[in-house]
Amino acid sequence: MEHVAGRLMVSPSKVSRQETGQRGISPRDIRDLANLYQVNEALRARLTELAAEGKQQAWWQASGIPYSTYVGLEAEATSISDFGLALVPGLLQTADYARETMRAIRPDFHEDVIELRAAARAARQRILTSQNPPLFDAIIDEAVLHRSPANRSVMREQLEGLVAASDLPNVSIRVLPFRAGLLPSSNNKFIILTFKEPRTSPTTVFIETLTLDLFVKKEDQVLIYEKAFDVMREMSLTAQESRAMISSAAAALGD
Repeated sequence: MEHVAGRLMVSPSKVSRQETGQRGISPRDIRDLANLYQVNEALRARLTELAAEGKQQAWWQASGIPYSTYVGLEAEATSISDFGLALVPGLLQTADYARETMRAIRPDFHEDVIELRAAARAARQRILTSQNPPLFDAIIDEAVLHRSPANRSVMREQLEGLVAASDLPNVSIRVLPFRAGLLPSSNNKFIILTFKEPRTSPTTVFIETLTLDLFVKKEDQVLIYEKAFDVMREMSLTAQESRAMISSAAAALGD
């Protein structure tokens, strides 16, 4: 490190912060390092491109939403396994349903905050129809189909949206029926995120609560959630049976 710093005529601390990702790197820094390490032209161009991309904020970083850490992980995930006892998964919520649930959960939210978060949720949902979408596996408790906002048309639109989402080739929606019995999980909401490079980006479990969000990455703890999800998938209806139950619940709400 001292040798590199001396050759580049910079402080060792600057080199250390660059190597550990604690500071960005400029095109001039890349040029000087590429010269020092005799990097070929192709790699030099790629490094310059990556540095430019690194300075660009992702939409969720500029949106002001407090859960941007989760959204960043969600955007990079190759598969997302979502379990919920109370609500339709965020990636499958219609705009009106999202607004109604936020009003119910956080009555202290101003309408401007609700609109901001509804827009952020809609932006997140684009990953399901992107060029390389993640596999999305949702397990929804049967109670979710009947826990309706005051406006029944909002719930009917939401249920019809679930039926439409089930047509996507990368989306699986299963309903966990009441008759399935006791569940192997005491959490009412958790999401398992897996990534392309597990050595550098380990599987992560996101646990959402009213007051804080938890990220579980320890392998033995993640395994518990993975096993619970697998058991509940076996307890759930098939995708076809789930689709039929959701369609029936939508029809029961009438026009």
